[in-house]
Amino acid sequence: MKKLLYIPANSKPEELSTSRTVAREFVNRFLKENNDYELIELDIYNEDIPEGNYKYYKSRAELVTGPDYESLTEEEKKDVKRISELCNQFLSADTYVIAAPMWSVMFPARLKRYIDCIVLNNKVIKISDEEVTGLLNDKERNMVYIRSSGGVYPKLFGGKINHGLNYLHDIFKFLGINKFEKILVEGVDMQDVGRNEAIEKAFNEMDDIIAKLK
Repeated sequence: MKKLLYIPANSKPEELSTSRTVAREFVNRFLKENNDYELIELDIYNEDIPEGNYKYYKSRAELVTGPDYESLTEEEKKDVKRISELCNQFLSADTYVIAAPMWSVMFPARLKRYIDCIVLNNKVIKISDEEVTGLLNDKERNMVYIRSSGGVYPKLFGGKINHGLNYLHDIFKFLGINKFEKILVEGVDMQDVGRNEAIEKAFNEMDDIIAKLK
């Protein structure tokens, strides 16, 4: 079966999180329309996501092996193994759903830590003396980013505000994921929009996006 990897990046429980509420509805609808998929969930606030350490790498973005690995402490070895597991899990998926709030015009730092774990040389990227290339174009992959925000950011100002969205779009495109879709749940804290209306608007966009991913 194909795999849908759902990655919520919010410390709030689902019922209190706007991004996770919208993402759950999206995941449910997607699976209903695509019964050849199985769901894998990685709640990065409740899972072990190691922080990068120079000891873990023998070169740029390549994990240590052999004597260098054996010289690590047991805790450090555990981190190296976990980084490899996270990368392999990411590689095994066909469609990705990331749900996160806007924090400081970006996204929670734990999501960046996760991305740093999965971008490994000879797995997700290929580093040579001349260039760095992405390796995720080995099969058709889809990425959906669901982001909640307290305000509404029109296109005129979006480029100055949507740093997190732009970063994720650019990094995953570079890595080889050609289909990147977004659902922006905006105006959650605004009096003339509010959480319920923002969620309803997002729900109304979902079916069209799911159709694009087939």
